[in-house]
Amino acid sequence: MILDKIVTSKRAEIATLKAPPPTTAGPRIDVAALLKRGPKEPLRILTEFKRKSPSAGELSRTLSLAERVGAYAKAGSSLVSVLCDGPFFGGSYDDVVEARAVLDRAGRPVPILAKEFILDPVQLQIARAKGADAALLIVRILQPDEVTRLVKASRECGLEPLVEVATEEELAIALNSGARLIGVNARDLDTLRMDPVRASKIVAAIPADRVAVHLSGLKTEDDVRALSKGRAEAALVGEILMRQDDPTDLLTRFVAAARE
Repeated sequence: MILDKIVTSKRAEIATLKAPPPTTAGPRIDVAALLKRGPKEPLRILTEFKRKSPSAGELSRTLSLAERVGAYAKAGSSLVSVLCDGPFFGGSYDDVVEARAVLDRAGRPVPILAKEFILDPVQLQIARAKGADAALLIVRILQPDEVTRLVKASRECGLEPLVEVATEEELAIALNSGARLIGVNARDLDTLRMDPVRASKIVAAIPADRVAVHLSGLKTEDDVRALSKGRAEAALVGEILMRQDDPTDLLTRFVAAARE
């Protein structure tokens, strides 16, 4: 399975990583507070930068990273997810650096999520040093005690952990870890198939004191409208935007649909 291959590759990569000097700086942006959806507030639309993926293959490279991230922020993205994996997604931690610089130069307080297959605290330390505000933790590739340990390690280095789940059992692990941000992936990471019905059921089960994030699968404005009527407080839109040579028009329409 592709996920097993990614994890095997990641373990070999981690063995070569060196931790940067520790930072005592707090989070640049309070991501959980930013994404928390109050009464009558719109669904937050989150965007993603990736050059390719095992499910989608090669994606549009018409715009540079700087141009695309700038377009996302201008069109109303509430957070930009940046893929850091090289072999399978064509990314790196340096992409976080560049994205952070783009947003800072534009004066836009948009947080960055380091989206990586995180297995070790050293990855969190690097993500923080490169300018990320949040980091993805995937329950599927971790043991329950590792989830708790990495949630704690994330906060200690100034990152807000977004804990990704796909089943009710994984949701229980995320809740027990103390995660404030919980994302439900509509894509099965083992088969790469989409299952929006399963995802909706799990999103609905996330307690009100946590921030519920829907991950993957949104393709149309109607998808956004339907999701905005439910429990989800934010939704990540990735592949459909990365297939656009210029994502501005589609993202603008998604953001508008979330406000209806």
